[in-house]
Amino acid sequence: MNRNINEQYNYASSTSLSIKIATAVRKRMFSIFMSTFRPDESASLLDVGVTADRSYSSSNYFESLYPYKHRILAVGLDNAVFLEEKYPGLQFQYANALALPFADNSIDYVHSSAVWEHVGCVENQRKMLFECLRVADKGVFLTTPNRWFPVEFHSQLPLVHWLPKKMFRWVLRRTKYFELADEAVLNLMTAGEIKTLLGKPAGWDIRLQYTYVLGWPSNIILTAKRRSVV
Repeated sequence: MNRNINEQYNYASSTSLSIKIATAVRKRMFSIFMSTFRPDESASLLDVGVTADRSYSSSNYFESLYPYKHRILAVGLDNAVFLEEKYPGLQFQYANALALPFADNSIDYVHSSAVWEHVGCVENQRKMLFECLRVADKGVFLTTPNRWFPVEFHSQLPLVHWLPKKMFRWVLRRTKYFELADEAVLNLMTAGEIKTLLGKPAGWDIRLQYTYVLGWPSNIILTAKRRSVV
């Protein structure tokens, strides 16, 4: 791995304005999660894709803010076992978002932030979504950067990510951000693309919304609530 890129495939300095903005945006996301689902202490919670990064104030924001830390099962491919010590009662487990090792409807709420764009091709993005829906009993909350925001968050480059994806990757391969050119590392999404891969999953009420920076939609949030069976 390039020494300038961290576990979140991000080149920004930990003290940069970009990370300060990301921290503020993720606090807003957390508020949306809490107001949407209103979980209580009895609710089980799966956070998919926790990171080993400890340098950013925005890293593992959910674990930092969630009041019932002992109800969190945090999973990912990074070694984030330190979260168990930092937040007593929390459990960490290695797991792949494309094949979650949990039974259907076994966890009340599934949360995942800024992971969806890192699982690869569209088919993998679809797999991740439907794995989260399969495991969740009550709700799913997924976030991803909006491709149409004018600054690409991971590289800090302006506008170049608006090019057709193949051309965007061609450009990245010729810069110091070359690792981001691999689709398996970064595949930015738009709301339209999410709607296409989503379809109409049976039994779910699904909504897409945005968070905003200076009036521009910076991140896409997918919330899914399971319909009650009468």
